[in-house]
Amino acid sequence: MIELNGLLFFFLLLYAGQSAFNILVERLNLVYSLRHAGKAPAGFEGFIDDSGLARTAEYTREKTRVGIIEQIVSDIVQLVIVLSGFLPLLVRWSDGLGLSLIAAGLLFFFVPGAVHSLVEVPFSYYHTFVVEQRFGFNRSTLKLWAIDHIKTALITAVLFAVIFSLLLLFIQWSPRLWWLWGFVLLAAVQLVMAVLYPVVLAPLFNKFEPVRDEELSARIKTQLEKSGIRVKKIMQMDAGVRSRHTNAYFTGIGKTKQIVLFDTLIESHTPEEILAVLAHEAGHYRKKHVQKQLIIFSVISLAGFYATWLFIQWPLLFHTFGFSRPLPYVGLFLAGLFWQRAGFFLQPLYLALSRRFEREADIFAVNMLGSPDAMVGAMKRLAADNLSNLNPHPLYVWFHYSHPPVVERVAGLTSLGV
Repeated sequence: MIELNGLLFFFLLLYAGQSAFNILVERLNLVYSLRHAGKAPAGFEGFIDDSGLARTAEYTREKTRVGIIEQIVSDIVQLVIVLSGFLPLLVRWSDGLGLSLIAAGLLFFFVPGAVHSLVEVPFSYYHTFVVEQRFGFNRSTLKLWAIDHIKTALITAVLFAVIFSLLLLFIQWSPRLWWLWGFVLLAAVQLVMAVLYPVVLAPLFNKFEPVRDEELSARIKTQLEKSGIRVKKIMQMDAGVRSRHTNAYFTGIGKTKQIVLFDTLIESHTPEEILAVLAHEAGHYRKKHVQKQLIIFSVISLAGFYATWLFIQWPLLFHTFGFSRPLPYVGLFLAGLFWQRAGFFLQPLYLALSRRFEREADIFAVNMLGSPDAMVGAMKRLAADNLSNLNPHPLYVWFHYSHPPVVERVAGLTSLGV
């Protein structure tokens, strides 16, 4: 039975506070965006007309509305699962079946996870086939959408089962140092995933082939080689079978390193704009932003594992939420609830660093190209094509944007050409 005490009240305050604050930020962003939606921002005059501004504002409105409703429903369902006594009942059921620690732990995580996934399905459907369809982005079929969800669920379940089972084994074998071995495991998984993602996981969802435009491919190779970057594979992805959104990215490490262009990007952008987008990505590579982010993430992860080890040794944690005895998988689940909510308020620190890296990559791209024009054109077209919010609230940027707002980026790029 749930125990009324200071820890429970702190949890409820943290849970409700994070949820309410995020909704407030979403609403502030929407009101701010709509207030400034009638006029094109500086630098965008003549590029986005009144109808484009209206569509962008409406797209922002619809995404915000659906996102807020989804968050409220998801938070309520999660809170009911945690406070209803269902989880202690699940533990007693596992005890009655005589399940091993690993089997009981997997069941304890998979059942709430399955409920949460089922709650998300109708929102995902609505976002894809109502919101995205209404604004001309969706190209997916119901069959493809369903297959994608099934594949994602299976892959996630298998990966989680393997990693979590190993973590529970570490807890059994080394109760005092499992947090260190858990960190090593996470780092190893990240490295393996970085290598395997381009050649194993990504092809399960999309088709990849060498860029058909041989002239464009040759120009990309020449441009990157001038920057000291050698990439053997320059691929295009059939993103257009699902969505009209555009993008490009570097992926993989070592022999699996490659450049991937969305086919929608190739269709809608000039070669110069594509080269500018890739010059920006090259900036991340040359400035070693990925390595720096991995180091920061590793430090945070190590601290998180250690804090979790300390936290789950606290008997009050288990008694508060109705558990009769400490169990490692229960402790990991409860600690995750606290870190998830608290982490939201620490998120701006990481995002501020990410935005700094994006500015550095922009500067590198301009220096590489010799002019900001192509990069500015690419940013404007990307914003117009994707109906990007041109007037986000500063607080929303602080909590949600890994990139500087597009208007700020365009202004910064333009100033480099002065």
